[in-house]
Amino acid sequence: MYVDVSKSIQYGKTYTRYLLRESYRDNGKVKQRTIANISHCSPEEIQAIRLALKYKGNISDVLRDGDEIHSSQGHSVGAVYSLFKVAQEFGIAKALGNTEEAKRSLWMILARIIEPGSRMANVRLAQRHSAIDILGMENFNEDDLYDAMDWIESNQRSIEKRLFSSRYKGKIPSLYLYDVTSSYLEGEKNEYAEFGYNRDKKRGKMQIVIGLLTDDDGWPVSIEVFRGNTSDVKTFTSQIKKLADDFGCESVTMVGDRGMIKTEQIADLSEERFYYITATTKAQMETLLKEKIIQMELFTEKLCEIENNGIRYILRRNPVRAKEIEDNRNGKVEKIRKITDERNMYLSEHPKAGVSTAIAAVNERIKKLKVSGFTYIDATDRVLTVRIDEKAMKEESYLDGCYVIRSNLPVDQGSTEIIHQRYKDLSNVEWAFRTMKSDTIELRPVHVRKKSRTRAHVFIAMLSYVIEKHLREKWMDINITVEEGIHELSSINCISVHAGTTSYNQIPEPRDLGSKLLKALSVTLPKAITSSDICVSTRKKLELKRKK
Repeated sequence: MYVDVSKSIQYGKTYTRYLLRESYRDNGKVKQRTIANISHCSPEEIQAIRLALKYKGNISDVLRDGDEIHSSQGHSVGAVYSLFKVAQEFGIAKALGNTEEAKRSLWMILARIIEPGSRMANVRLAQRHSAIDILGMENFNEDDLYDAMDWIESNQRSIEKRLFSSRYKGKIPSLYLYDVTSSYLEGEKNEYAEFGYNRDKKRGKMQIVIGLLTDDDGWPVSIEVFRGNTSDVKTFTSQIKKLADDFGCESVTMVGDRGMIKTEQIADLSEERFYYITATTKAQMETLLKEKIIQMELFTEKLCEIENNGIRYILRRNPVRAKEIEDNRNGKVEKIRKITDERNMYLSEHPKAGVSTAIAAVNERIKKLKVSGFTYIDATDRVLTVRIDEKAMKEESYLDGCYVIRSNLPVDQGSTEIIHQRYKDLSNVEWAFRTMKSDTIELRPVHVRKKSRTRAHVFIAMLSYVIEKHLREKWMDINITVEEGIHELSSINCISVHAGTTSYNQIPEPRDLGSKLLKALSVTLPKAITSSDICVSTRKKLELKRKK
């Protein structure tokens, strides 16, 4: 009696069939017959059946024989298994599919949470974690992961659609948040690399621009990469087309930051019968005041709404923010005074030093600190003094803490408070960007050059964020960071048990903290998992830098 195994591939998926069979002789010919189809059994049960059949004559002796059965430390299993279950829960695993490219893409998504790095680092991580056994992958190296990146990039739109359908199941959200960020590049060979408005404050660095679309709770829906010199408004239209064409959305509201939604974008929204919520710039506020559409006395701590030509303007003055701006402005003035004192000291100690040069240096700092509208430098007998135009300074500060949110959303579809809160919800997108760009997921540095692989890298980071966001919310009551939680789960190592030629990975009970983390995720570790004995390795070796 033996276990007969066969594999077949249908529609890109691999199916494995297990039959319990026996051999017998019929008129001198050896024949086989099937006793039972055990394909429904778990991998652990099939391994147990194989072990029992192999040692059916002396199974008790085998179990007592220390030479026949021995154990050793296995791979880390807790983090990979938990993240894999979350990926299944959110439909990410199903949306990717069951091909080898899909499994390798899923591993790159999970690896960005466990220990982010390059494709070579992902392979080395699989040498320490049970990625092969849990995800059911075949052997791979970094070149295979690059191929998987090409695959996931070419299938991004369809994967996003499947995730959208799986998550909302016909109950399509009516409001979406959209914002953009930039991510600087260390190199100059990336095909998206351009100089542009650098939000990372990295002077002299080329960058890429990333646009993220989320639902009203901040769950990512779609992500897109643009050239580094692309303006915010130029990224907006493609998001409207996605919602209308790819996701089948009707009569939804788009929320964008100030300056994102302008006349051209409003026209694009109107074509799809979409609404918008955005904020006005300071210049636009000044125009509204000049045209007497709004008045200064309406800016209070309480929300105030004005309607004009179908546009709703929601006004508020935040006293906390007003104080912050005032303190910041005063701090800049004090900085100029300090710089001026330093220049005066230098002029007194160096009689040949030029006064005009000192004035130019201080004026340069005034311009850089953006206080030139009310700050001036006078010179008398080689002594510089700071002069503040109080009237100009007061005019500069009269809108401190004031903001105006505008929307064309009908009154019956959103109150003043709801529109105000929805605009504030843009902080969810900002948080997503910070998380993806931080050490948690490490969207940067970007270790690829091609456009397709840059898009794949960013898409993988977005899917990692979906899992990270879920972990953060579920572990909030445990008072632990995602990084700390993953580190704890990674400490759960399996025990490799070898019985003759048969082996399996036994999983021990986790510590108290690990149990709490798993319980919060509604994940139960199995008692054991099968062992494929596949050892992955990188094609390239590490370059060790040594001092000579």
